[in-house]
Amino acid sequence: MPRRILAINPGSTSTKIAVYDDTTPILSVSIRHSPEELARFGSIPDQFQWRKELIEQALEQKGIPLDSLSAVIGRGGIIQPVESGTYEVSDTLVHDLISAPMQHASNLGGLIARDLADEIGVKSYIADPVVVDEMIPYARISGVPELPRRSIFHALNQKAIARRYSKETGKPYESLNLILCHMGGGITVSAHRKGRVIDTTNALDGCGPFSPERSGSLPPGPLVKLCFSGKYTEDELIKMVHGKGGMVAHLGTTSVPEALERSDAGDLHATLVIRAMIYTVCKEIGAMATALKGDIDAILLTGGMAQSKRITDFMAEHISFIAPIFVYPGEDELLALAQNALAVMEGEQTAKVYTGTGSEDPAMINDRATPSKLREILLAAITPGIKTDKTMSAIRKYLRRWSK
Repeated sequence: MPRRILAINPGSTSTKIAVYDDTTPILSVSIRHSPEELARFGSIPDQFQWRKELIEQALEQKGIPLDSLSAVIGRGGIIQPVESGTYEVSDTLVHDLISAPMQHASNLGGLIARDLADEIGVKSYIADPVVVDEMIPYARISGVPELPRRSIFHALNQKAIARRYSKETGKPYESLNLILCHMGGGITVSAHRKGRVIDTTNALDGCGPFSPERSGSLPPGPLVKLCFSGKYTEDELIKMVHGKGGMVAHLGTTSVPEALERSDAGDLHATLVIRAMIYTVCKEIGAMATALKGDIDAILLTGGMAQSKRITDFMAEHISFIAPIFVYPGEDELLALAQNALAVMEGEQTAKVYTGTGSEDPAMINDRATPSKLREILLAAITPGIKTDKTMSAIRKYLRRWSK
């Protein structure tokens, strides 16, 4: 008998749900939310009951009884950093989803999943939330100690596409070095080394390439002056980075198809901005090639923008020298959620326990009296002997090459 799974993906202007019998879809619904509807709520947590009832109504209209479900899984939100995997929604996780310092609609996924699942006595989960953090220690350090680099990216879709490529090629994900690029309203580029994302851009905080609605990395000096210019409030500046920055700031639209149509009609400004945006993506792919030391099996392009052959062809002109390119247009995060829940239910993976431990302070790494995972990772990465000799040999070869 197949296991029936409800997958929930709340977004800023919609709530997407799907019901699967194992991985066979029997329902897929996108419930749109108008600005007027959303304006009734003072915060995202306030939307909880309303969105839950909309989901229940959609299931009832399609004749799917709530008690026919075997599990409920929601998209993970902005919680404490975690390793990749599927997590059962615990009381600790519920607390952190509600009290997260940065609220995002995806935080409602685990909350609604837990509430619905509790009503019928089944398990609730989240999987690969945006805060999946597997970064190597020195990828976290910025030039300002108070501003460490954080791992916030499209973990769910990137991990799903990486595993799909792994299955298609017959090679374990844990044996591959991949560069994943998710291109949607936000764009993230990540280096996957043997099953772990060792470095990534952070679209939520505005780092990396600019995108249809996010600014990407900005010149810090002029940004600081802009912050103190008196022209903008703090809220306006945050929206400039996330929501009203990027392509929309230049062209007044977040729609890439619309921008491409304008380009086709002779709008050179639209052509310039689109090319500039994709150029910044290509540069980040080059940076992730460095993170993987040039040992790359493939570059995987995914997300809505990957549906445009014009965009992927432009990218190939800049990055094809790095590794073979494979395109997976669009995204299917609901299926990815269901697949993760099913894997737990069938014993293929074990549900992880969310602890909410937070991030370590790098300045405390020398305090040997305090346990430190960061210290363990760093010490393992700087073993003496063979690695040092090998590195020095490489440097000598480099010097001989340029001394001729």
